[in-house]
Amino acid sequence: MRTDRSIFLLSLGCSKNTVDSERLVGQARRHGLRFTDESAEADIVIINTCGFIADAKQESIDEILTAADKRRKGEIGALYVMGCLSALYAAELRAELPEVDRFFGTADLAEILELLGSTYDPEKRHERSLFTPPHYAWLKIAEGCSRTCSFCAIPKMRGRYTSEPVEDLLREASMLKKKGVKELNLIAQDISPYGRDLDGRPRLNDLLRKLSDQGFDWLRLLYAYPLDFPLDVVDTMRERENVCNYLDMPVQHIGDRILASMKRGIGRRDTIRLLESIRERNPDIRLRTTMIVGYPGETRGEFEELLEFVRDFRFDRLGCFPYSHEEHTSAYETLGDDVPEVEKQERVRELMKLQEGISEEKNRLLEGETLKVLVEEVDGSLAYCRTEYDAPEVDNECILDTGGQNVGTGEFRMARIGDSSAYELHGAIEPAS
Repeated sequence: MRTDRSIFLLSLGCSKNTVDSERLVGQARRHGLRFTDESAEADIVIINTCGFIADAKQESIDEILTAADKRRKGEIGALYVMGCLSALYAAELRAELPEVDRFFGTADLAEILELLGSTYDPEKRHERSLFTPPHYAWLKIAEGCSRTCSFCAIPKMRGRYTSEPVEDLLREASMLKKKGVKELNLIAQDISPYGRDLDGRPRLNDLLRKLSDQGFDWLRLLYAYPLDFPLDVVDTMRERENVCNYLDMPVQHIGDRILASMKRGIGRRDTIRLLESIRERNPDIRLRTTMIVGYPGETRGEFEELLEFVRDFRFDRLGCFPYSHEEHTSAYETLGDDVPEVEKQERVRELMKLQEGISEEKNRLLEGETLKVLVEEVDGSLAYCRTEYDAPEVDNECILDTGGQNVGTGEFRMARIGDSSAYELHGAIEPAS
């Protein structure tokens, strides 16, 4: 294939998908391939799909249909689909969408590059073209998942858990730092077992400390499974100034029967004990979690048990999803989707209303405080920022008056908080010292 064609890559879904896209573009550009940010200018369109839940699948399908229409009309020369949805449904999609020239799974980077006229270089696979703003990036420390959660098809999309070697991650992190990255967010489908498949012992804390030594301003941990979580990581958070006091640990539910049916491997008592231990070891930590409501068979009583738990534990950040009955999961094969959709949505609203009140109360405690913030965007006299307690794209926003100061994106500044709401802090940037 000619290498002078322009390529548009649409990356959908999670941050793990983003890293895959960044690697593809990074490798392709090394061999002279040209990418464009405008789909209308592209000769080739690549869509990196998400297949996790129904809404994400639908978004991917809608984008494929739009591009397929352009392919049918001859407005683009080739259409390729990759990623999680493609990995699960390649045969069905191929039958329904002959306009798509090729479908690829999640581990087909070499094949995609070859088709584009490039060459895959495994020695350079950590070189990426960042899709994020230059001051932060994702560091994917492992691929796949070996858990057996009943509601999740990730193992079938991405295979068994495979940790990246520590030395490779340190080299990749060093490359990112040279690009100007100040905040490094460690991600995987599950960071808790990192390293166990390499030499039989947990290596997450070892990796975290070595990354801390590289001098990043902020290091952040995302997506930790409760079972087998290495608590020494929390001690490092407390001890190291550049490790954010923040942990994203999806709990999913608290009822013993629901957790057992979900095949989470941990029950109510041990979950609460773990969360309390984390807060005891690091009182300054902010805990983010995710819940699923409307799981098959969830009674009103079990949902109220979840509400009571959230009310009592008071998570700092919380997201909630209605249960999605997904093919290729054990819940789909063995359980009926028996909670009506309207009831699922009502439970989401009820739980998030509760969390809104908790978040509002917690943010009110920050009024009058001076916090370190990372500037994400500047618009006129306002700077949109984040604290160390807020991950990119999902958490609170800090909206600050610049006071006429010269404030730049990617800068760290001190800010005085004057007002707050459930999901925003308001105040002013302090004069630079």
